[in-house]
Amino acid sequence: MPRDLDPRLLRSFAAVADELHFTRAAARLFVAQQALSRDIRRLEGELGAELFSRTTRAVALTADGARLLPYARKVLAAHDELRGAWGEQGRARPLLVDVSAPVGTGARVLAEAREQAPGVEFVARFISGLTGAAAEILAGRLDVSFGRAAGLDPAVLAGLAHQPVRYERMAVLLAEDHRLAGLAEVPLAALAGETLYAAAGNGATREWTDLAERLFAGRGIRTAAPFPEIAGEEEFVRVVRKQGWSVLASTEFMDVPGMVVRPLTGPVPLAPVSMVWRKGFSHPGVEALRRVAAEASAAHGWLRRPAGSWLPEPDLSLMAADAPHASHRSRTSRDT
Repeated sequence: MPRDLDPRLLRSFAAVADELHFTRAAARLFVAQQALSRDIRRLEGELGAELFSRTTRAVALTADGARLLPYARKVLAAHDELRGAWGEQGRARPLLVDVSAPVGTGARVLAEAREQAPGVEFVARFISGLTGAAAEILAGRLDVSFGRAAGLDPAVLAGLAHQPVRYERMAVLLAEDHRLAGLAEVPLAALAGETLYAAAGNGATREWTDLAERLFAGRGIRTAAPFPEIAGEEEFVRVVRKQGWSVLASTEFMDVPGMVVRPLTGPVPLAPVSMVWRKGFSHPGVEALRRVAAEASAAHGWLRRPAGSWLPEPDLSLMAADAPHASHRSRTSRDT
């Protein structure tokens, strides 16, 4: 074992481990694929172990690679913490914050943080899902995001800090002439036989698709077939209208001409939202966002669950563990 390992080599290794694809990992790190491959070969040489098995069709972690990954993440987190904490320059740079969409919990928290901390430059990003955003955070190209933390791969989640912010009520986006569009709330049972778009096929939103599949299981609701990632609001509206989809959504959702958002009920399904950032990362903008998120959660009751609501057990456990102050007064059905 060498005395020291170049953090760049470990960052290259972690990117390939996340993507399991050299071309995507190279793009993520803004390096040439040949340079990335050289870094991996150098790391394997220094460790005396093969970290990836490679074929013409697939890349996979070897047993040694899987053993190295949690240690690599810890080293990178410590390196990022040192870089962020050393001097005012590290703390004063702009904070890159993914809010997913211009509406919703993340956008509201960011807007208030800008009001409360005018001296911090918050730069918004719009990545479609937390799975994609988390990979960017670990790679150091993004600082903060919001979404369903329990839906992340455990190895990825291990490198992140997270703070519960809100239980968003889930809804369905329907065409105005849909048979259920006239209802104030749509019972889940009424969706039996329906097919809903839940971003299947978009690798950046795996945590949302997983939540949808858990909700639909045993209820006769189908998930729309995988479809390429849809980038941007205008393109989303175009594709949804052309495909004729109904869409699983949250009650705070962008306006889509000719369509309406209806809350779901029977039970009331919840989409948990946490703020996530790299473990050990220090920045005044992170502190401002955390403070604003906690204040908003308390002021608006964002962490109170309605009686008879639905939430998967992994989400309930993670949110409760991170927020021991959160209310447990209301009864919640789990995975039913």
